Order: sequence, then C-alpha cells, then structure tokens
Amino acid sequence: MDPVLQLENVESGYGEVQVLWGISLEVARENFTAIIGTNGAGKTTTLRTIMGSVRAWKGRVLFHGEDVTRLSPHAKANRGLVLVPEGRQLFPDMSVEENLEMGGYSRRARKREKQNLERVYELFPRLKERRKQKSSTLSGGEQQMLALGRGLMQEPEVLMIDELSLGLAPVLAQQLFLTLGKLRREGLTIVLVEQNVHLALAISDYTYVFAEGRINIRGDSDEVARMDEVRRAYLGL
Repeated sequence: MDPVLQLENVESGYGEVQVLWGISLEVARENFTAIIGTNGAGKTTTLRTIMGSVRAWKGRVLFHGEDVTRLSPHAKANRGLVLVPEGRQLFPDMSVEENLEMGGYSRRARKREKQNLERVYELFPRLKERRKQKSSTLSGGEQQMLALGRGLMQEPEVLMIDELSLGLAPVLAQQLFLTLGKLRREGLTIVLVEQNVHLALAISDYTYVFAEGRINIRGDSDEVARMDEVRRAYLGL
C-alpha cells in the first residue's frame, strides 16, 4: 500500500461536542476508498477535518507524508487535495460554465483551465449543452455532475466526495459511479462518503465502516461486502 493520505489518531467535533474519536486511516495512491456507516457516524466530519473546515483537536493529517493538519482548505486544494461537499454548494445565479471556472481558481489548476474544462465537458456532455444556463435551473442529477466537474477543474490528486448519490434517481447515481470508475482507472485517487452501500462496495477497492465516530471495520471492499455484520446492517441480507 502506497498511502498518499493518512489520518493518525484524529479527534474533532463541533463546539464542545466530540464527533471523531481517534480516527486512523490510510488512502492508497490511485485507489478508490469508500467510507460508509449510519447517519451521524462521523463520515462527513472526517472529510471536513481532512480539509480543515473543521479543526482537528488531536492527531495529524498527512498528505504525501507532510503534516498538513493546520493548513487552510485553500492551501490544501493548491496541493491537490479537493473536496466535493455534500449538498453541492453551487453558485445558483452563475451559469454552468462560470461555476466550473470558479473551480479552476487555484494556482495548481490555472494554467490548464481550458484543457480541464474540455475534459469535464467530455465526461459530462449534458453540462456542455447547458453551459450558459444558471446552475439553479439544472436538475438534481445535473447539479451533482456540475459539483463533481467543479472539483475536477481543480486538478485533484485526491478527490474526496461527500454523498454523491444523495437525492438522485438510481439510474443517475449509477451513471455517476461509472464516471468515478473511469476516473479511478485513469489514476485519480478517490475517497467517497456514500449512503448507497451496495454501489460503494461494488466500485471501491477498500472500505472503512464508521460507527459512533470510530472505525468499526476496515478491509478490501469485496471482503467487507461478505461480512455478516455488514450484510445485515447495510445490505439488508
């Protein structure tokens, strides 16, 4: 395993409420890592703590072995650590293309903005068709494509995605998962927090199962999918 991203005994939370309790995990280079668990298990907080929008109380976040725990989200994005947040968080009064251009602001991505835009339109032809429309007029699936495309405009080395399929029809969720699979095969390192456990386990290489702010289970995704505890709790089997 060649870890590009590591968490070492990370604790964090909101105000005086602790959410994460000693989280340690590794994300292998060019692998697809899934984080699953019940609502409130600490999955989203983990991604926010990695990015720095939630402060780590204890422990370290390492990127390529460098301690980046205290860096700003902007500084981390400049290094290639990118988060597509839950809820999409688009600019509703901006066009599709303007939203994508906002993703290319970082020093890392600025030089290749045109090529990155063409790449996003190649992955999501529907966005190209609607490039002049306001993002608020898009369907839920199109908005999720746009949020993902905006993340890709930042030229991520590690792309973290929070709840890709939330609120989407199954067919649209499957299409987006196929796109992630393509990006993974092209060498992008992906970390996905996902409520659709079936799809997450099917497409990922490695899975962490969270429970009450701790990692309860970890392992290769195909092995995790066969565990009786996971089958009963998350797969309805």
